[in-house]
Amino acid sequence: MAIYSVYIINKAGGLIYQHDHNATRPEVEKTFSYPLELVLKVFDDKIVVAFGERDGIKVGHTVLSINGTPAEGRFLKGGRDILETIGMEENYPISIKFGRPKLTTNEKIMLASMFHSLFAIGCQLSPEPRSSGIELLETDMFKLHCHQTMTGIKFVVMTDPRQMAVDGLLKKLYEVYADFALKNPFYSLDMPIRCELFDENLKAAIEIAERVGSGST
Repeated sequence: MAIYSVYIINKAGGLIYQHDHNATRPEVEKTFSYPLELVLKVFDDKIVVAFGERDGIKVGHTVLSINGTPAEGRFLKGGRDILETIGMEENYPISIKFGRPKLTTNEKIMLASMFHSLFAIGCQLSPEPRSSGIELLETDMFKLHCHQTMTGIKFVVMTDPRQMAVDGLLKKLYEVYADFALKNPFYSLDMPIRCELFDENLKAAIEIAERVGSGST
């Protein structure tokens, strides 16, 4: 069990804080013979699996390296085109590592804004007046927990589906925010949080919640 990451979103939908705690992404490396049975294509300047799944490699996975040489977008480090390299029979057998790429800062900002909009849509679609919005999204691979304060700040926590005691963590994160961000004379409301004491106490709260959640199962 694990707590993967924390997002704090202001009332306008802006990402003001993000922390990856245990956001390990599985990687799969396999040696292939010619021709490659997976269909690859360029998407968002990366080489991704468009069709075909095997041995843990999924549609949407990105090429991370070839024969140990890291990928940099559509090219390998050094400038070789990935699709050209994979398409040449003389390069086989070939070892390719696949996995989910790490999110960039811009992608995290975009996702925070999208969740803010989805949260608002959920409130409007609810048959209940004054809906509290999205509090939990559950998938086979992770859970998304959300707590919105009276002032519109959203605390979003991504966890392992089996992780317990997340409600307590959300409340603790709000306490940390109130004590080490709002009470900081150098902090401006709704702006990105850059405070060492805030970082330290948030990480400590996450580690305690992980232990409590693991011990309760």
